[in-house]
Amino acid sequence: MVIFTMPFFMLEATMDKVWLWGRFLCKVTHLVYIINFYSSSFFLAFMTLERYLSLTRPNKPACFPVQHKRRWFLCAGIWLLSLVLALLENVHVDLLEWDEPGCYMIPEQYFTEWFVSVSFLCLIFQFLGPASIIITCNVLIARAIRTTPDIQNRRDVWLVHVYSLVFVACWLPYHLVLFLLIVDDLDPHLFSCNMVGVLYFSFNLVQCLSLFHCIANPILYNFLSKSFRNNLINTVISRISLPPNSAPSNAVTDKTGTTAVKERKLSNASTSHSDIGV
Repeated sequence: MVIFTMPFFMLEATMDKVWLWGRFLCKVTHLVYIINFYSSSFFLAFMTLERYLSLTRPNKPACFPVQHKRRWFLCAGIWLLSLVLALLENVHVDLLEWDEPGCYMIPEQYFTEWFVSVSFLCLIFQFLGPASIIITCNVLIARAIRTTPDIQNRRDVWLVHVYSLVFVACWLPYHLVLFLLIVDDLDPHLFSCNMVGVLYFSFNLVQCLSLFHCIANPILYNFLSKSFRNNLINTVISRISLPPNSAPSNAVTDKTGTTAVKERKLSNASTSHSDIGV
């Protein structure tokens, strides 16, 4: 979702924080961005935890089977939590008219308290909580698959650590600069004016760096998976080699075949990482 908001933010940055698209898009684009901000980390943490449990307890049923409605409730709960956290910030986002219109989060009262509170919520829920789950589970996964005598496991161990490294590399600089900005708000005389200017400039850079997760995560969690690549190649080949006049005949399939295909799709969709330890 956040990809569709990027053109607005890119033009805003190019025009020196001037917002030309009205109050509605100001609030909507910011809301979409913040929801993605939280939900991406929540889903990665859940996927990592799910993968760890499926690897360490292969003979036990999964916590949230693909076929079960609880999985849909869990996903809905993650989106709902992301929405609530996003609304805490978005409620104070508005279009402000100074020399030029701008889209800002500026509460009418208690700006410092709101900024510090929202920033700490962001630090805890978006970074520290998910990072502790992702790093801990990936370390335990790497330790578990090392015990299996297989050359392929060496690549799997390396890949598991890459998951943790990419998450930290994308988000640690952002939260580090944000924390320094919190300190500056709490004690305005601690940093010099030049230092504050460097912090605000750096914040724009680390925001761009954090968006790298939109590219890195699909590659790491999908395209490095053998089953995903094989299914993608087979699907593309079958579509290309399919004769035009065979579509109607293939549209009618027996119930057994349809059920089998659906089960395979559900099984493939349940993999959270590459085929590690499978």
